[in-house]
Amino acid sequence: MSAIVQTEDEYEDLLGLWSDLEAGLGIILGSPTSVQEFEQRVWQYDRWLQALLERDTDLGLYLLFQLATNSVVGYSASHALVTAVLCNLVAAGLNLPKNERDCLVHAAMTMNITMTTLQDQLAGQSERPSAEQQSTIQAHTAQGVLLLNNLGIMDELWLDTVALHHNENNGKDALTSMPQAHRLARILRWADRYAAMISPRKSREGRTTTDSANLIIANSKTQQDEVGQALLAAVGWYPPGTYVRLDNQELAVVTRRTAIPNQPVVAIVIDGAGTLLSPPRLHQLTDGGPGIKIALTTSAMHIHLNHHLILRLSAAC
Repeated sequence: MSAIVQTEDEYEDLLGLWSDLEAGLGIILGSPTSVQEFEQRVWQYDRWLQALLERDTDLGLYLLFQLATNSVVGYSASHALVTAVLCNLVAAGLNLPKNERDCLVHAAMTMNITMTTLQDQLAGQSERPSAEQQSTIQAHTAQGVLLLNNLGIMDELWLDTVALHHNENNGKDALTSMPQAHRLARILRWADRYAAMISPRKSREGRTTTDSANLIIANSKTQQDEVGQALLAAVGWYPPGTYVRLDNQELAVVTRRTAIPNQPVVAIVIDGAGTLLSPPRLHQLTDGGPGIKIALTTSAMHIHLNHHLILRLSAAC
């Protein structure tokens, strides 16, 4: 059942819920030793995440991608939230048992807990990481496990998934034949990379989702990795909230996924002559007509869009 966004206030309220979730994550990741009942807070934010996605997954992705691709402020918390959402969707697509799904999402939220401040700094700096920063990056998995353990996290699968999520040596075996922690770490590594690719930093723009998808496809073919395929099946080549140019030069924003990953539903916002459309025009690529030529970065869109109207139109799909 699609959630209908009838007014701008409803749009702002929903965007605010995602923003509040991101801010809450930022607080516990930024000052974890000051948080009472840290594990319970992670579970709370996980339930919040699930509730927002269950209301309408496409709407949730739309709002999440708008948040993630528009600012580098609070990059670490934003990255953790996007990665957790991706892990949640891939876990469902791969039919992971509930305990594996929970550990995977919690690991996604907390994998960079010892470098939250550094991640935010790196997102805002143009130069390459210094030697000291590189040292922190290299140590963050081991240090993260130690800190989580000190915060009361006793779930070995959660801790092992964090410890292994940068391990490149577990990428070729079939998922079903792997130990649990290695399986979850591989999924987390893919989601982590995808989330990093689409997010902007001061040193570079975020990649387009097409570029990101192409890299995943290339790596998947090389490694015969079903995780990359599951990730693209979960979000599509063009996730809701991303921008595209059509074959006829019209510009559109993706509003909903379909069963065909490269043929989403889009709302055309600028016609081929460069005129802003009011209201936007809904176009289902599965029905034929102009297809997607290229994906665009958020910075390529220099107009203010009426997102609540776009989402209200898409709710009819």
